[in-house]
Amino acid sequence: MKTCLVVDDSKVIRMVARRILEGLNFSIAEAADGQKAVEACEKQMPDAVLLDWNMPVMSGIDFLRKLRTMRGGERPVVVFCTTENDMAHITEAIGAGANEYIMKPFDSDIIQAKFSQVGLL
Repeated sequence: MKTCLVVDDSKVIRMVARRILEGLNFSIAEAADGQKAVEACEKQMPDAVLLDWNMPVMSGIDFLRKLRTMRGGERPVVVFCTTENDMAHITEAIGAGANEYIMKPFDSDIIQAKFSQVGLL
C-alpha cells in the first residue's frame, strides 16, 4: 500500500483528503504544518505528499525545499493543494520540486485525476 502525507493546517481539509485517499488505497499520515511534515518524513518517507502552501511554523514551499534536500527526499511525488492559484506561485512550486498543483476546493475526481497523472494510481 502506498503512503501519502497530508500536510495542511486545516483539520477539516486533512480529514476530507484522508477520506478520499484512503478510498484510493493509500495509507495516510497527517501533519498540521511544514515542520511537523519534516519530522514525519524523517521517520518514514512517504510515496506522496499532498501539500498546502499557507501554514504556520513552516510554509508548504519551505517544507518542499527542505524535503528535496533530505535523504530520500527526491522520491515522494508532491502535489500542492492550495488557494494560491496565480502563475507566480505555480511556477515557484514547480521550480522547487512540486510534481503537480491542485486548486482548493478539491474533490475526489480532481485528486484521482492528478494522482493518476503523476503515476500514483
